[in-house]
Order: sequence, then C-alpha cells, then structure tokens
Amino acid sequence: MAEPTKNSGQSQGDVVKGDLSTILVGVGNLIDSTIDPLSKIVVQALDSLTLVAKQILEGVNSSLGGKK
Repeated sequence: MAEPTKNSGQSQGDVVKGDLSTILVGVGNLIDSTIDPLSKIVVQALDSLTLVAKQILEGVNSSLGGKK
C-alpha cells in the first residue's frame, strides 16, 4: 500500500514539472511572437528618422551656402 502512494507522489511532481515547462515554453513563444513585429516597427521608424535627419542636414547645409 505504501508503494502506490510513493509512486503517485512522484508522478504528481512530474506533472508539476511538466506543467511548468509547458508554461515557460508558452511564455517564451508569446514573447518571441510579440518582439518580432515590434522589432520590425522599430527598424522602419529608425530608417524613417535617418531619412528625415539627412534631409534636415542637407537643407541646413544648402541654406548656409554649402554645395551638395
């Protein structure tokens, strides 16, 4: 009778470990799927800012009499 009790306690611990690993994998996938589109948005925003900064600097340079 003591043997089945010991096994059920061990299997319950395995279930908790399995559930925790499943949760961690799910959280990792969620974070990964969230960061990927955000990183693309950040890259596009930085590209746009680079173009705007270049145009501003060219405008300042031309207004100060610089040659292009």
